[in-house]
Amino acid sequence: MPESVESEPFIASGSDDWQDQQKQQSDSRSYIVRFYHYKEAEAHWNYLQDNLKFKGWQWIERKNPAARFPTDFSLVAIDESVKELLLEKFIELNLVKDVSLDLRYQRIVLEEKSEKIGAFANGKKRPGKMFTAMSFSEGQNYVVANTSKLKISWNRHLLMQASPLMLLCFVMHNLLAIYKSQVTSLLGAHELWSKGITGAKVKMAIFDTGIRAGHLHFRNIKERTNWTNEDTLNDNVGHGTFVAGVIAGQDEECLGFAPDTEIYSFCVFTDAQVSYTSWLLDAFNYAIATNMDVLNLSIGGPDYLDLHFVEKLTANIIIMVSAIGNDGPLYGTLTNPADQSDVIGVGAIDYSDHVASFSSRGMSTWEIPHGYGRVKPDLVAYGREIMGSKISTGCKRLSGTSVASPVVAGIACLLVSIIPENKQKGILNPASIKQALVEGATKLSDPNLCAGRVNLLESYEILKSYKPRASIFPSVLDYTDCSYSWPFCRQPLYAGAMPVIFNATILNGMGVIGYVENPPTWHPSNHEGNLLSIRFTYSDVIWPWSGEIEGNITVKIYSPPAVGEKSRRSSTCALHLKLQVIPTPSRSVRILWDQFHSIKYPPGYIPIDSFDVRNDLLDWHGDHLHTNFHSLFDMLRDAGYYIETLGSPLTCFDAHQYGTLLLVDLEDENFPEEIKKLRDNVINSGLGLAVFADWYNVDAMVKMRFFDGNTHSWWTPVTGGANVPALNDLLATFGIAFGDKILNGDLVFSGKQNRYASGTDILKFPSGGYVHSFPFLDRSQSKTTQNAVLPSMAKTDSPILGLLEVGRGRIAVYGDSNCLDSSHMVVDCYWLLKKILDFTSRNEKDPVLFSDSVSQNTPLYVDNNKLPSLRTDMNFSMYSRVVGKELICEWDSRFEVWGTKGYNLQAWGKNRRLPAYPVNNLGTGLSSTVETNSAQMNGDSLENKYWSSFYKDDIDMPQLLLVASHWFLPIVAIIGLVLLFWLMQQRGRRRRRSSSGRNI
Repeated sequence: MPESVESEPFIASGSDDWQDQQKQQSDSRSYIVRFYHYKEAEAHWNYLQDNLKFKGWQWIERKNPAARFPTDFSLVAIDESVKELLLEKFIELNLVKDVSLDLRYQRIVLEEKSEKIGAFANGKKRPGKMFTAMSFSEGQNYVVANTSKLKISWNRHLLMQASPLMLLCFVMHNLLAIYKSQVTSLLGAHELWSKGITGAKVKMAIFDTGIRAGHLHFRNIKERTNWTNEDTLNDNVGHGTFVAGVIAGQDEECLGFAPDTEIYSFCVFTDAQVSYTSWLLDAFNYAIATNMDVLNLSIGGPDYLDLHFVEKLTANIIIMVSAIGNDGPLYGTLTNPADQSDVIGVGAIDYSDHVASFSSRGMSTWEIPHGYGRVKPDLVAYGREIMGSKISTGCKRLSGTSVASPVVAGIACLLVSIIPENKQKGILNPASIKQALVEGATKLSDPNLCAGRVNLLESYEILKSYKPRASIFPSVLDYTDCSYSWPFCRQPLYAGAMPVIFNATILNGMGVIGYVENPPTWHPSNHEGNLLSIRFTYSDVIWPWSGEIEGNITVKIYSPPAVGEKSRRSSTCALHLKLQVIPTPSRSVRILWDQFHSIKYPPGYIPIDSFDVRNDLLDWHGDHLHTNFHSLFDMLRDAGYYIETLGSPLTCFDAHQYGTLLLVDLEDENFPEEIKKLRDNVINSGLGLAVFADWYNVDAMVKMRFFDGNTHSWWTPVTGGANVPALNDLLATFGIAFGDKILNGDLVFSGKQNRYASGTDILKFPSGGYVHSFPFLDRSQSKTTQNAVLPSMAKTDSPILGLLEVGRGRIAVYGDSNCLDSSHMVVDCYWLLKKILDFTSRNEKDPVLFSDSVSQNTPLYVDNNKLPSLRTDMNFSMYSRVVGKELICEWDSRFEVWGTKGYNLQAWGKNRRLPAYPVNNLGTGLSSTVETNSAQMNGDSLENKYWSSFYKDDIDMPQLLLVASHWFLPIVAIIGLVLLFWLMQQRGRRRRRSSSGRNI
């Protein structure tokens, strides 16, 4: 074995466990001060000393292997008494980029018989930052996916007595198991080995728990470095050794993909699986300074606000591979940094090419509510019962996306070694490797997964003849390809709908920086394609290596010439669309989902909706129709409804086009204009309103607080499961209000079993409606710290469902949304929602819901001072899109109201019209109504009037472009559709930078 380099550890001041415990009680905290430029640490120290003439801060010296290289950050301790002043003064310095807390990370590695999973256990917060479980052993026990009620059991049985045929089957089964354990064989690594491609001279950085010196499974351990406060370079956990084995192991029982790869072990986690931001930043800088080629990071968590430092790795031509998370089968559970566009995010499949139940999935949630998430993971790899190296000798099996991640990292090492050294500078970069991986991936038939299975040999062929270019990923949006293009394939396009937003990523393999040469253009393959309204917002600069762009697209990208080249590099990339378009559906089957008023973690402590869930107290799945409400979305489509998403305030939609506005689990406040417009929409315009609330109890919120070791402060929920006071403000004009009970129990309703999980009660409801009450336990009366149900508690009847006709509209309110949310659903109540929609949209009354026995002859009433009230001990504007913000319709609303306050309100700009589509006069008063004929009010199609009006209407439309070769176009009226492809990377960075140092 070649001699390895070992860097001894150093315990930086303020970083060890004892000092960390003291920090919780002390008056100072550690902060990371990032600079715009790399300089020697002493130069940064001198700059701060010369320009910050204030007391209350101290320099923290960091002695580790990165100390001999220039750095872009400093670590300082700031006294709490002067924190606000000093943070402001630090940020005012010209050379300072941002300031953020030195966060503590706690990674959870699932092992056999482990029941405590995730950042919370039994309702209590574990130490450190929110991180999800990344790998686990699959034994005879149950393994419970984090944040999920799903249980999966894998049992192995020994054949004690067997016939010869059974014995032969048993032997064949075990031979197959041995074959399957060699993932390298399944993916064809031996074919590249036979060509002499073994990962030689590729520098592989493994950020994990370290590796032991002299391990017999590895022939090329080049360096081991320790970045923690523990005095050891060895792996005492086993995870780092296992990951290294999957990448570069040479033991015949557990072969790695690239046995000649140079292994650089970065021990960034302690034996207790603890790390700090400053440790990772120093390790990242060292990886950059020592020219690593590939980096594997098998960690991830839901907090994307403080991991902005990853971008500098890809900007310095380091290919970063990261696990997407083990929070499946739930949607909206992607973890960071794998959900970033410049990181190769890896999900897991089993040996049958089915997505592993534990693998996280669904779009990224950074962009919600105004945008739409990126397609992730980028690709999937085998991640169930994979063989890898043990700490000292032998092999073991592990499962998880942190097992699938090194599979891809090992393949990346092989691909890098394909490129001759004299050509690597012109070809090798994160985008070119990602292009080879995603373009070579094998398409799978698993539902709702846009990622393909990694295909080493196909990627090898692509890279072997690779020429630097730009491309779009995904390269196809096909509305006819279900379920690969879910959710887009589930609902056709039609005129008058809210914008359909699709987030595509430009991979620029030509250089670290690229520019959009001309605005994107649209070239339809036939005349009907000219009727599609497509609008683009994008950044002119793509950095580093990737970005998102909105549109329907061929776009030309150029980059500066590479070393030795004279002319700039240029490439045209295309996104192919295949769209299904239908006549505009009738109003009665069109539903509008309010996304704007939903808030999730991060940045605030938004609590989970059900107290029955003990291992996850955060609401972080996005609360979107395509994340944790994806089953609801599919159900509504199967029932014949068309459901659209509103990412702007309630003033930004035309109520005449929708049968029902659906408000589910909302946490934000409301603009006064929204409250006023909604009243008019229901009473005068006949809009249906369906509200599903959740618990809200200030005492319970106080009990849910926990001390966060990262921010060294107490976290208390900023709201309840739903913001009941805000909902009450919205419903007050109709005489409806929710209470602050936390109700739990089972009920039988309309012959169907249902579960009421931490829902609230109805306190006010007018006479003339229908109110259903059921006996429940009230958890708000519990004296326990976690509001547990006690045997001594008695059930009392509580009203939970109300139905009311008011003016031309109809309203239904229900106190619990957990029966619609896939995150922790026990029993769904889709049947109830369908009956509610029958009422609110069609005025069809179910005889059980509208039984005379529940008719409300006298109103439910309490004084307003007895209604739940907002907390007054926190600044809600930090998390709200309403409080302290300006009312404006964003580009995710109809084009005619972009940049205005909305329909029926004084407009800022002119009234934009799209052809053959009736719109309100934006400058009229609130009480005005639109004069429409009966056909329009009933939602009849406009086909008889459409063609004659198209060329007469003024339309503000950019040059259009289509890159699809075929279209399915049963068109009647398709104006009004807006497809947006939004470059959000830099906006996301600004958002993350602005959140640095935020306390909750």
